[in-house]
Amino acid sequence: NTYYPSMTKSEQKVARCVLEHPDNIIYFSVTELADFAGTGETTVMRFCRKIGFKGDQDFKLMLAQGLPKQQALSGREGRDGDYPTHLYESMVDVLQSSLSMLDRGQLEEAVNQMDAARHVQFFGVGSSAITALDAKNRFLRIGRRVEAIADSHIQSMMAVTMGKGDIAFGISVSGSTLDTNDMLMKAKQNGAKIIAMTNYAKSPIASIADIVLLTAGKESPLEGGSIGAKISQLFIIDLICEGLERRHTDETKNMKERTARAVIDRIY
Repeated sequence: NTYYPSMTKSEQKVARCVLEHPDNIIYFSVTELADFAGTGETTVMRFCRKIGFKGDQDFKLMLAQGLPKQQALSGREGRDGDYPTHLYESMVDVLQSSLSMLDRGQLEEAVNQMDAARHVQFFGVGSSAITALDAKNRFLRIGRRVEAIADSHIQSMMAVTMGKGDIAFGISVSGSTLDTNDMLMKAKQNGAKIIAMTNYAKSPIASIADIVLLTAGKESPLEGGSIGAKISQLFIIDLICEGLERRHTDETKNMKERTARAVIDRIY
């Protein structure tokens, strides 16, 4: 009420959406909130700053903290305190959602591009950087030379040295991670193809990408790095690897044996 009279009509649209649907808004990307309110992304950002926040994520964190515990934590405790069963069901739901959201045409194109790529570089920060390292391990096991580096300075240098025939593979749950999107833009400007893995079809990373692979497992601002989102990301990585394996059965079998033997002496 304090800020509302000083807002523009467009900002007031955002304010009304937030007041009427706070439990849904915390899961929206900035693009989705703008579409839901019938405004532009810049209006959403102006709204957040006008009420005292740095941006959309900062605002949604406050919003999540103000919701009832069951909503803010997605009801994780479940009925009767049976959280193991509830969590298990949530993980199954994530995989089912991942499969139902899968665009098989985009998946096939991703496999085509990965198969033909000169070099593949995974980009991600925070929890998504861990997924990038998992992806590197998975691809190396089948003999694919890919790279994933956590250090942001090295990532930046890798991005600007990429070119035609290379793939920059960006991973971001929100699709609004500044560092990751900046790396992908640098790689794209130098001729690399861009594959994006994100929860949000309407997000900044999707507008950069040539191929978009959607994941499930929505996160509130209080649940960053959730296992559900991670499972969905790894499911997509596994699908790409499976697609590559089916195209090169004998070579993949040979590489799996060689990579397994390379580490067998390190195991008791």
